[in-house]
Amino acid sequence: MKKNLRKVFPDHWSFMLGEVALWSFVVVLLTGVFLTLWYVPSMGEVEYNGSYDPMRGVGMSEAYRSTLHISFDVRGGLLLRQMHHWGAMVFIASMMVHMMRVFFTGAFRKPREINWVIGCLLLFLGTIEGFTGYSLPDDLLSGTGIRAADGFMKASPVVGTYMSFFLFGGEFPGESIIPRLYTVHVLLIPGLLLALVAAHMLLLVYHKHTQWAGPGRTEENVVGYPMLPVYAAKAGGFFFIVFGTIAVMGGLLTINPVWKFGPYDPTKVTAGSQPDWYMGWPDGLLRIIPGWESVIFGYTISWNIMIPILIAPVVMLLVLIALPFIEAWITGDKREHHLLQRPRDVPTRTAIMVSLMTFYGLAWAAGGNDIIAIKLHLSINQITYFMRVMIFVGPAIAFFVTRRWCISLQRHDREKLLHGYETGVIMRSPEGGYSERHLPISEAAAYTLTARDRDEVFVAGSKVDENGVAAPGGRLDGLRSKLSTLMYADNVQKPTVEELDEARHHLEHELHGDHALVGGSEPPALEKGH
Repeated sequence: MKKNLRKVFPDHWSFMLGEVALWSFVVVLLTGVFLTLWYVPSMGEVEYNGSYDPMRGVGMSEAYRSTLHISFDVRGGLLLRQMHHWGAMVFIASMMVHMMRVFFTGAFRKPREINWVIGCLLLFLGTIEGFTGYSLPDDLLSGTGIRAADGFMKASPVVGTYMSFFLFGGEFPGESIIPRLYTVHVLLIPGLLLALVAAHMLLLVYHKHTQWAGPGRTEENVVGYPMLPVYAAKAGGFFFIVFGTIAVMGGLLTINPVWKFGPYDPTKVTAGSQPDWYMGWPDGLLRIIPGWESVIFGYTISWNIMIPILIAPVVMLLVLIALPFIEAWITGDKREHHLLQRPRDVPTRTAIMVSLMTFYGLAWAAGGNDIIAIKLHLSINQITYFMRVMIFVGPAIAFFVTRRWCISLQRHDREKLLHGYETGVIMRSPEGGYSERHLPISEAAAYTLTARDRDEVFVAGSKVDENGVAAPGGRLDGLRSKLSTLMYADNVQKPTVEELDEARHHLEHELHGDHALVGGSEPPALEKGH
């Protein structure tokens, strides 16, 4: 126990992204407990007689009336309700950014593949939890979202209508959806989230935290601060920073003003209605996909709903889960890794994630095609056609540009290692020629730049054995060899020891030569490189 309390954690600002997700989740739990004391999860019809004048005498559900009661009559209720909503936003956003940091730096590699899978499930469950949460007030906007969800379920072939009937307890909207969403929102998904967060943290402690490469840092140690008293104090202070930030947002930034929307009425729809941002990308795909439908054995298959809503999110989740295992298979790397990689050192991996981010961003932007058209005075049809093309072309362009950018940065690092950094000091030779003086980079900087493995392309063996019989795994090995070649093609490897020694001798000769400085100043002392 004492050893665990003294466990060392590395210190870097990027590691706080995961802490933002953790502490915002705690804020959501705390504010959620407060809201459950007054929220009534019922669709029973009542008449509002609260303190909000515009709604007095209006018929509504008990769920909506209790939401108005929390917002206007419970002391601090509106603040806590908005903190709860903002906290959920921050929770999902910080999970996404944290997972991108993990992927870009290779922190998902062995032995942390399971933790990556847990992170993907946390993001997926957090998104569903957010949808169930903003549906509970039963206002016109959230009701429109539930109505859309009913249509999505009914688009499922054969079982769609049965799923809808079971969930709503009859024909839409029924009287059961709000109580059932409430149970899912406050009991089922939070329980799963808590279990996954606990498993995530336990695996983090068990596997020890990753760290950035640097002097004294290896795959076998962790350089940082002990949990007690340093890290615990810093983490505790950071919790209050996150809590305070969300409290300021809840107090100053209005979010989901349900009193403006009115109670849900199935006969009404809201113009310009959009879900919370994290549900925006499937909505965008839904808006730009052509109206594809098929009739098979008398059943209508609505591809224009199934692909963007029912298929694309699942495929995206499976792709994210599979990425670490696909990379491990291509590289054949079965070693444990505790040192992080810089994104530029793995250009193809970095480009893949940027490509996925571009796809997500374009789909998300397409979810506001109507608002974009109104605000920028553009044709919504032209925006839709443009997005249909860019949803495929954009990720490809992003992949190519990012990969070439990373390779250029690799080339720049190699130049710094071999030729030093540019000082801005101009040298003049006896023959009258001019050149810029370079100085070796520091040993610490050189260590960081060289603390990476050289890429090894997998070469497939013969497809047949000595008897002419097809070798097991021959075709897969051929595919793996091609993918490995594509993954490492054009990568710039770090210099060898011989190249570094030769470059150091060249710099020493340049610094101690008979070249004269413009202005007659003396050459600076040589700082040895790595």
